[in-house]
Amino acid sequence: MVAKNNLPWKDTPVRSARILSAISRISAVLRTGVWQFATAEGLNPTQVDILVMLDSRTDGVRLSWIADQLGVTAASASDSITSLTTKGLIEKQRSADDARAVALRLTIAGAAMAGRISAALDFALGAVDDLSATTQDELFRSLLALIGKLQTAEKFPEIRACLTCRHFAPNVRKSAATAHQCLLANAPLSTRLLRIDCPEHAAALAAVAAKNWKILELA
Repeated sequence: MVAKNNLPWKDTPVRSARILSAISRISAVLRTGVWQFATAEGLNPTQVDILVMLDSRTDGVRLSWIADQLGVTAASASDSITSLTTKGLIEKQRSADDARAVALRLTIAGAAMAGRISAALDFALGAVDDLSATTQDELFRSLLALIGKLQTAEKFPEIRACLTCRHFAPNVRKSAATAHQCLLANAPLSTRLLRIDCPEHAAALAAVAAKNWKILELA
């Protein structure tokens, strides 16, 4: 009988570590794709991240929000924003909700650059599209569940996800295809149609959002 400690898989890391390793390696590949694009365009990865974030925030955002999303100081974020403003990719305007505050928005050139950034990752999008529909659905649900765990633990920045929105009504029907409801659009939602970044998002109470994230663990 072969001793347990002589089995060929005895040094295999625990499952959670292997999952994180997989995510980390995928992230590194995506970052490499972005880095190659950034170098060709005379940008650095942080500047690319800012352009991508602003692309879906047409109403503009404040410097402090960008710093929180990047996990950097306001001073560090300011340096990148100054450079992007000089390049004509970002403009500063008065905030719609506070005339004393400055809102940062993409210029027309900035929006075009953001579109090219997305195209630089088409290779990864193609890889995902090659997965079966079932695998994509399972992967999306699992990644959402992980985001929920991190956000509930306050280790993930604010996002405009369906599950953190006060317009989201969970499990109002038995059918998985129409289980949830968007109260704003008055339309049914399945888990596969949930959004991570919705411009119509209205933040729910933290306790409600935490309860909504639990739904994915039970699916």
